[in-house]
Amino acid sequence: MEEPNFKVGSMPYLFVKLAKPDKDGVSRWVSKNEFVGEYAPLMFQNGASWCRAESTIAKYYYVEFDKSITPGNGVDRIRLNGYKPEEERMGSQTIRADIKKYYKEKRCVILGTSNPEVDHKNGYKNNARVMSISSQKLEDFQPLSKAANDAKRQFCKECEKTRKRYDATLLGYPISWYKGNEEHDGTAHGCEGCFWYDPIEFRKHLMKKD
Repeated sequence: MEEPNFKVGSMPYLFVKLAKPDKDGVSRWVSKNEFVGEYAPLMFQNGASWCRAESTIAKYYYVEFDKSITPGNGVDRIRLNGYKPEEERMGSQTIRADIKKYYKEKRCVILGTSNPEVDHKNGYKNNARVMSISSQKLEDFQPLSKAANDAKRQFCKECEKTRKRYDATLLGYPISWYKGNEEHDGTAHGCEGCFWYDPIEFRKHLMKKD
């Protein structure tokens, strides 16, 4: 697998730089004590939120934790134990039948056309709850025409590569995002505020602006 292109200075970038995984994505064990100087942003207390199951780095690597050194339940060391295969990295994209049925009867939220595709609002598809059919909710999805969904997919790929969110002023809107800024932080909530994440909610914020 091609090495992930993490944003320079981001948590995944710093950890990969420090851990130096091999060609198979396997690294040495890295102690918390090494999170100093340039790598100080990686420091955590107990949670290690930047490398949990729903994190960006865990989307590409199997991340393992060692809690055996210090008494208690805190994480002492972390290592990468190989690249995740493409099918696992993307996760199951199955949408529960009742949700698909509901949205197939709606119209595209952008073009207003019928017979839409059912779109994951989170284009990164890195929210474990949303990717599981047992915990999906209607509000996690939206109806988009094939044309709109294809366009969104392209912009989401560009965003994932550059970590620069889509600027809605390119479509003539007076604001770029209603929440956050140009930087996508790579988390499951990083898409919120982007036009493509929820065009209806985006337009509501235009009315609030007026």
